[in-house]
Formats: sequence, structure tokens, C-alpha cells
Amino acid sequence: MMTRATGLAVCMAVLCGVLAGARGDLLPGTDATGRKPAGRATWPGWRGPNRDGKSPDTGLLKAWPATGPRRLWTVTGLGHGFSSLTVVGNMIYTTGQVRRKLVLFGLDNTGEERWRVEIGPGFHKSAPGARSTPTYDEGRLYLESGMGLVGCYDARTGKTIWTRKLSEFGGRVPQWGFAESVLIAGEMAVVTPGGKSCIVALNKKTGETVWQSPAFGGAQYCSPIHITHRGLEMIVNGTRSGILGVHAESGKLLWKNRFAAGNTANCPTPACVDGKVFWATGYGKGGICLSLGGYTRAVASVLWRSSHMDCKHGGFVIVDGHIYGNDGDGWTCLDLATGEKKWHEASVGRGSLCYADGMLYLLGERGGKMALVEATPEAYKQTGTGRVRGGGPAWAHPIVIGGKLYVRYDERLYCFDVRDKKGAAAPRR
Repeated sequence: MMTRATGLAVCMAVLCGVLAGARGDLLPGTDATGRKPAGRATWPGWRGPNRDGKSPDTGLLKAWPATGPRRLWTVTGLGHGFSSLTVVGNMIYTTGQVRRKLVLFGLDNTGEERWRVEIGPGFHKSAPGARSTPTYDEGRLYLESGMGLVGCYDARTGKTIWTRKLSEFGGRVPQWGFAESVLIAGEMAVVTPGGKSCIVALNKKTGETVWQSPAFGGAQYCSPIHITHRGLEMIVNGTRSGILGVHAESGKLLWKNRFAAGNTANCPTPACVDGKVFWATGYGKGGICLSLGGYTRAVASVLWRSSHMDCKHGGFVIVDGHIYGNDGDGWTCLDLATGEKKWHEASVGRGSLCYADGMLYLLGERGGKMALVEATPEAYKQTGTGRVRGGGPAWAHPIVIGGKLYVRYDERLYCFDVRDKKGAAAPRR
């Protein structure tokens, strides 16, 4: 089992690309006949289809049985780490650290291993294990190692297509390793070396440099997002010197804010809804909400700041004008417009989450505790509990896609059936 980390909790990005079909040699997104199934749900990378932690699934259970959701299968032997999953068609992708090497895995939808490929040296210092999540796009997987190797791999076989090193751009390995998941924005693969070029865009097919942003801050552990505000496309990410937005076509700096500059570790991925960019970090920092303005030239003014949502790594989701996320050793709901705290509950303790069909799926970092919670600002309403086993901290984020809940805990991967086959379930008393 993995060594228990005595260091600080670091944002571990999660991602898994999938190839469809019952065989590992089928094209991604196709079935055994080579056809693309209609309406098949996908989770193509870190934090889902829109990189916001929200699933498009509907028709899910609103409450779990007393024994927890029905487990379909469990896989062991994925290596140490914190990588979550990407699910596309009938394939699942994740990463693990095996004998000090970072390994990319391709599994089918029963959990059976179809292939594995060694990527390179793993990160084996403080909190050793796999970090970044592979990103799926057009039959390829994109992955960033904890040591700063960025690569593109064939999703059918894991074969290397191209690689680059973040050190080429002045990037230095952070204290707990690189942990971001590669962002695909159009024809670009976007990464954050955090060196002389803070953010870099590469041609996703060849790996050639498209643009390099100016320097701003060292790399941390969060992943970039691609947003459009009033027709202006931008890449937004957090760094050691704060949060910034750069032009998606040129890398030109559009705006910056030094919130959480010099913090012990900045981990969660920013979120943007209706022109509001929210970012929260841990170690006593809390959250900040920026209001985007301007047309030809973007500006980001501070709308509010809060000491709540002290979020080390577990992230947050924005649903119907409210933010739900990890806050210290518990969970908090904030009003997106004002920052007002609606509720706080200890629940499963510090951990991570995702959202689907009106519900929050929580995973505690210690002991594998799970909880199903209604996403409402009225009060904390828990309608189910469960538990998974593993060693060390559970830093991989859970995902819900295709009616299934996937939970990664160290070298184990659990798959649960969370479909509501009988209509709405009554909450447990």
C-alpha cells in the first residue's frame, strides 16, 4: 500500500480517457461493431465534460440503501496515487505509480485491464504517487507527469505520439510535483510550466509550441480552464503568485490577481459562471470571487472575498447560483453573488466531490467515507452513506457518469450502480 503522506494535502488531478468496445483494440467511442453508440455519456477528463465537476447524468438515485450504493466491481493493483478517471465509450483510463514508475492504464467497462504503459519516472518524494489525470480528445490521451513530462498517447494502445518537458519553458518541479491535468482548447494542449512562460499552448497533434504567455508565477497544483466572456476566449489558472487569465489565441496577459500569492499550496481548479470567476484555496486563505468586465480588454474586479471555503484540494462545484465545496474539515455552501454562507457541516470531513442530477457525491480523504447530499442552499441534507477501503489519503475526486459512481482510493478502483431503476427514491430516515 502507499506510504501515508505526512506532508500537506496537494491537489491531485484526475483523469481517465476511454476507448469504447469490449476489446482494447477498438476505436474510442465505438462498440464491438465499430459504430458509435447513441447517447453514450462521457467524462473526457479532469472534472468532467466542462471541467466543472458536474455530470450530465439524470435519472439517478436520490437516496442510497443503508448499506450504501450497489457495488458492481472492484479493481486492485493500479499503483499508488491520486488520479481520478476519464470514461469514454466502453473504456476507462487512469494512472498509478508502480515501482517508482508512472503507469497509464486502459481498462474496459468491467474493470478488466486492456493495456498498461510506463510513461516515465514517478514522483516519489513527499506524498508519492500518480497525480495528473489523462485527458481524452479525438482518440488521444494527454498526460502530465509529476516530474514535468507532457505527452500525447494513442488511446487505443498507449503508444507515445509526442512528448515535451516543462523544463523547456523554465518550469521547475513544485515541492509536491506537477499535478495539473492537460487542458485541450480547440487545437491546443495547454499546460502551466510556471517558469519564464507561465502558461504554454502546444499543438495537440504535434506538440509544437503555439504560444507562450509572459511569466507570472510558479506552477502549483491546479488545472487551467478555458472560458469565453463577451466573445473573448481566455485560459484561467492559479499559480504560486495568484490567479490569472491569458488570451486563448495568443497567451497575452489579460488580467491577474494576487489572491493566495505565496500560499503553502494552491490546488483547486478555478470555476467560472455568468462572468464570475471563483477560486478557493486552503491553509487559511478561503475564496475570492472576481467579476469579469470589458470587451476588447478584459478586467477582473473583486466582487467579494470569504474566509470560508478553505479548500486544500477537494474542490467545489457551482449549482444554481450557489457554491458547494470543501471548507477545512467540513463542507460549506456559499451564495455565488454575495459570498454569504448558507450552511456548514462536518459530514465526511475534508475531502473531494462531484455533482450529478441534483446531488453532491462526497468522498472523505481519511477512512474512505462517502456521502450523498442534496445540492440545496436551504440546509445540509444527507440521504446516503457508504465506505471504500484504501491506504493513505483518498485525494482522487469521485466521478459519476453513465449511471455509475467511480471512486479511486489508492491502488483500488470501485464502481457503483447509482441509477434509479424504480423512480425517485425516498430519503432514508
